[in-house]
Amino acid sequence: MNISSFPIEGLLLLTPKRFGDDRGFFSEVFRQDLFEAAAGKQGFVQDNHSFSREKGVLRGLHYQAPPMAQGKLVRVTRGAVLDVAVDIRHGSPTYGQHVSVELSAENWRQLWIPPGFLHGFCTLTENVEFLYKVTNPYSPEHDGAVAHDDPDLAIEWPFPPEQLILSPKDRAAPHLRDLPPIFQAE
Repeated sequence: MNISSFPIEGLLLLTPKRFGDDRGFFSEVFRQDLFEAAAGKQGFVQDNHSFSREKGVLRGLHYQAPPMAQGKLVRVTRGAVLDVAVDIRHGSPTYGQHVSVELSAENWRQLWIPPGFLHGFCTLTENVEFLYKVTNPYSPEHDGAVAHDDPDLAIEWPFPPEQLILSPKDRAAPHLRDLPPIFQAE
């Protein structure tokens, strides 16, 4: 497994190896010892699987507040997405900055997003299957979102605004500057 980092501390890109022949392939997509050597000890408690039928579905930007904050290890098993993580750790030198990376069934990459980040993705293809492990179970009372089009974040989504398909909750999300501090940098 190849593991690399980004200029924003804590985010990791993991690319598992695939071994194939004429029958198909085998891949070790998660190995705890290798993951923890790069990301530190994490306790995954829930696996999630989402399906998006259409191109341009945008899910995010989401977070789960302490004490139920979630770290996420995300990947795509069908189709492709533009995946985005935004640092919202107050006091971090990269506060408000983001990383965008394409995740697809073809490139087989995974993104580790620790607690303290917003997370969202936009489908680049139809029929996308998105899988992710989380470090805390879903907690509705700790669930939050920030506007995908927050001008202070300046995220370049792959489609014009009128082509994006959002949930009512995501469409009504506030700007980051309108939220109290949620996470503190360590």
